[in-house]
Amino acid sequence: MRKVRARWSVLADRVDAATPAGRDRTVDTLRAFAILGVVLGHWLVTALTTTADGGLSTASPLSRMPWLAPVSWVLQTLAVFFLVGGHVAARGHAAARERGVSYGAWVGQRLSRLFRPVAAVLAVWAVAAAGMLLGGAEQQTVHALLRLVLSPLWFLLVFAVLTAATPLVARLNPLWPLAVVAGVDAWRFGLGGPEWVGWVNVAAGWLVPYALGAAWSRGAFDRRTPAVLLLGGGAAGTAALVLWGGYPASMVGVPGAEVSNLNPPTLAAAAFGLAQCGLALLLRGPVGRAVRRPRVWAAVALANLSAMTIFLWHQTAMMAVTTLGMLAPADLPGLHTLPDSPLWIPARLLWLPVFAAALAVCWTAFRAYEQARRPRRGTGTPSRTVAGSAVPAAGRPAAEEVITHA
Repeated sequence: MRKVRARWSVLADRVDAATPAGRDRTVDTLRAFAILGVVLGHWLVTALTTTADGGLSTASPLSRMPWLAPVSWVLQTLAVFFLVGGHVAARGHAAARERGVSYGAWVGQRLSRLFRPVAAVLAVWAVAAAGMLLGGAEQQTVHALLRLVLSPLWFLLVFAVLTAATPLVARLNPLWPLAVVAGVDAWRFGLGGPEWVGWVNVAAGWLVPYALGAAWSRGAFDRRTPAVLLLGGGAAGTAALVLWGGYPASMVGVPGAEVSNLNPPTLAAAAFGLAQCGLALLLRGPVGRAVRRPRVWAAVALANLSAMTIFLWHQTAMMAVTTLGMLAPADLPGLHTLPDSPLWIPARLLWLPVFAAALAVCWTAFRAYEQARRPRRGTGTPSRTVAGSAVPAAGRPAAEEVITHA
């Protein structure tokens, strides 16, 4: 253990030393927090249970224990992800324009970093699904597994569209998309409009935090007052909509519920996102002080280096553990059992380290698709971006290759 600590300490010091002094570490920390929230959220509120015919089906503890809804308030962190995404994209596009980089080159680079690791997931699961069907697996089981793998990818499509539209939305007032969300909900729920109109909010709802991030890049939150107003107004609006507006308390979808706050996003989800963004912006000071510590920063930086890999493979890791667990002579508590009692919760928590270990295996196998080499400017030498600055790949260990710059 001492050797592990000593090696981690040395690595952390090297990562810290390789980080440019002007880098805003809070941005990376908020992104890592958002990804961690999504991963833990899926692992805790999604269960794969065994069926009578030996297959698997999905279930959620939120549908059987609705008093767990506050858990979704902590783990539904997508608004923070879009906040950071809008901030980084707007700042990066402005910097690219100053360097004379064309829009096509800029957006191509950003989208390739986003979708390169997606191709690996799709290829692996196409082969896996075909193999399971040919091997006699129940179609319901294969469908349940594919749905868990593919359903989180919807937000990447939204994020890609917003990224491509960054030059157009960089100066957009976030109140405009918020007004669209409110209008769509009024039409759906108040005037009996068609359900399909709600899908307008898939773009408008996530455009709200994305536009807030772009405003952050312009200095709109240099003072604390706007962030305080976001937090207070968003929290009050969410409470009012849940208590008196008929919106569900859960900020994630609940199987069987008449209305989902997330699929598509509702005004309650947008208001909750405002509160989350306000809190995130207010925490920049404490977070910034915390990540000045080399060990904390190294953990954040390395998580950001593989953020997409972690996101894309965390469901596969959970499903691999669940499937292998079916070799046991009986259903394993917290893994295969229905999440219908409080006892399921501590049992599930005990499985989280096992999911994390399986995810580490996936990370080892597929991280290369995210951490692509790029030529150094003016040379043909491959390089990596280390904490925002390009250095020769041969000159640094892989663990120091920290998150690509904006």
